[in-house]
Amino acid sequence: MQERNPFRFGDLALDDGFTDRDEELAELKADIRNGQNVVVFAPRRYGKTSLVWRATQELVRDDEALVAQVDLMRATTKEQLAAKLAQSIHDDVATPLLRTRDRAAQLFRNLRVAPVMTIDPQTGSLGFTFRAGAAKADVDATLERLLELPAELAAERDRRVAVVFDEFQEIVALDPKLPSLMRAVFQTQPDVAHVYLGSKRALLEEIFNDENEPFWRSARQMELGPIPRRQFAVFIHDRFVASGRTVRDDAVESVLDVTGGHPYATQELCYALWEEPTGDVAAALARVLRSENAHFSLVWDGASRVQRLVLEALAREPAESITSSDYRSRHGLPTSSSVQTALEALLEDELVTRIRAGEYRISEPFLAEWILANAV
Repeated sequence: MQERNPFRFGDLALDDGFTDRDEELAELKADIRNGQNVVVFAPRRYGKTSLVWRATQELVRDDEALVAQVDLMRATTKEQLAAKLAQSIHDDVATPLLRTRDRAAQLFRNLRVAPVMTIDPQTGSLGFTFRAGAAKADVDATLERLLELPAELAAERDRRVAVVFDEFQEIVALDPKLPSLMRAVFQTQPDVAHVYLGSKRALLEEIFNDENEPFWRSARQMELGPIPRRQFAVFIHDRFVASGRTVRDDAVESVLDVTGGHPYATQELCYALWEEPTGDVAAALARVLRSENAHFSLVWDGASRVQRLVLEALAREPAESITSSDYRSRHGLPTSSSVQTALEALLEDELVTRIRAGEYRISEPFLAEWILANAV
């Protein structure tokens, strides 16, 4: 049987592809068991969704919790949000508790806006659709009732329930008043854990850290950083061995020198290294940069002149006080105000990450490598 590459990137890191995060995994599972609300912060491609998926799947498998999950990126209207809520609550909470689909379906027949429920003839699964055109007050009342159901079902059957909202920052785009409605419901549900995550950190931070927002201080904040070097090194060695290969210690160290423990980047570079006949990290990196060239070219073309100068400087010398006169002089950067304006745009696009006050780095390790190889 032909050997298969053991490294995965792009999709969820599942099963053996999940990299450590043992401490964060244990914390998140404990929070859900305790009914604690959690918001997961991390730069892009740091494995937020994989971590939450792993935690919830283990809790469901061990019969410790029932979990409804809603991806708000796939809901462009409040009617679509209602349909996704109804679907997940029906499939993942109501049906396991009430034992039959018919009994579970009864919960949704008396909503202010009645859903159209259809049965898939091949799978027998029940689908939900809320047609557009209902009065705004009726749609809001329907959403409110759906948000109340998990807590009621949990209380009736004495079971732990969690609701996970992926891409939660999109709630504001659906309706700026939705956060107030949701918070009013959730603050009466101490036994339901609400888990929030998303890909636009600045918007999430505004929702949960602005004292004028309804979700201010409503959830424990979990910050995901790079995976520790030693843990990642063990993982890389183990994955090579499991696939019938070996990898040199110095090669693993070189991989981590490039990626800094960035989860997605490390998996991607290890994937290329496993495919590289010479086992050479430089050749594997060149392979990755070729595959990412189209994406990074678009990023570069869309950046302003000052943004490009800032990215070039950070590629050469990250984690410095970039607005200081010494740093700007070394890298030929313009005025402090111009650099700050460029930084704000790069932060909003999540191309740059703030490490601490005044200190920044390029979010994706390969973008920095691409800039050094192509733009500088």
